[in-house]
Amino acid sequence: MRLRAPEARRSNALHAGAWWLWALGLAVAASRTTNPLLLGLLVAVSGYVVAARRTDAPWARAYGAFVKLGLAVLLLRLVFSVLLGSPIPGSHVLVTLPEVPLPDWARGIRLGGRVTAEQLVFALYDGARLAALLICVGAANALANPARLLKSLPGALYEAGVAVVVAMTFAPTLVADVLRLRTARRLRGRSTGGVRAVLQVGLPVLEGALERSVAVAASMDARGFGRTAPVPAAMRRLTAVLTLGGLFAVVVGVYGLLTADGTGGEAGIGYGLPCAAAGTALALAGLRLGGRRSVRTRYRPDRWGVRAWLVAGSGLLVAALVIALDTPALHPGVVPLEAPGLPLWPALAVLPGLLPAFVAPVPGQPAGPARVKKEAVG
Repeated sequence: MRLRAPEARRSNALHAGAWWLWALGLAVAASRTTNPLLLGLLVAVSGYVVAARRTDAPWARAYGAFVKLGLAVLLLRLVFSVLLGSPIPGSHVLVTLPEVPLPDWARGIRLGGRVTAEQLVFALYDGARLAALLICVGAANALANPARLLKSLPGALYEAGVAVVVAMTFAPTLVADVLRLRTARRLRGRSTGGVRAVLQVGLPVLEGALERSVAVAASMDARGFGRTAPVPAAMRRLTAVLTLGGLFAVVVGVYGLLTADGTGGEAGIGYGLPCAAAGTALALAGLRLGGRRSVRTRYRPDRWGVRAWLVAGSGLLVAALVIALDTPALHPGVVPLEAPGLPLWPALAVLPGLLPAFVAPVPGQPAGPARVKKEAVG
């Protein structure tokens, strides 16, 4: 079977769920480290794949917005560390701010005071981890078609489909409206920067994005989306118990896996893996039973092929390898201060995340004079 990436068409488009599994795998890997070099490598991997495989659709522009959001979160984390202090002890005092006295009931909280290099570095590492998580999620938003992902939802989740489509189409529509209104302001000779421009653009953007998302949800409801067939009450209860119990077990298992570290958290892996596996099996059984309630058919359903397995597996492989290769270098120390190093094996474990840039179908280029001329000559 040829695995050279073909040009993307409606018949061979990659399943949207594969992109989300790939991005969530990178996000799990980012949650396991505070090493800024490794986090930067994860962001670079996600950015390269997005640049190589995103389309010109409105939701594909969401990646830049998530990058800016991640930088804003990082800056906000540093500001909070300076103003509210940190429990991290430090001896390298950078500046001493005026401290506001607080009552006894607010003991443990301070406003102002000493600002040390150790607490700033700790805040930088912590904020970088959260920023990397947001950027990885932004990669999924830029690559996965939200409408096709919603189309692939199991039958048991159709009731939540209207809320899901509003939530998933709001952010991409918001980004598209911002670009459209900023372009219109530039054509009229108005400024696109500053607080005044943001206030003038913000309200129309929020209103337009929400109205468009609600319009999509209303059209789905008018077409009978989520219509169900009558089933016995006992079957409904069994479906609810299996689905909710399975999801609860998955949450417990994921918590155990994410909190396990090299400082005594091996017990998390001991109960995390069985809970996650058992919860996944129960949830799948509940979704399977719940799908019998659906009377809605799918027109040309998306297929989960070899390329979808490769894309999803590459992200999950990155998460599994980073969890397995847990070393002290993943969490560089701040007391005393030390320069973070790039651990070799965890860095190599991130590289499989580049696989979608080579196996996923290549987005078709928009037709233009240059392409038409090239095809005519060929």
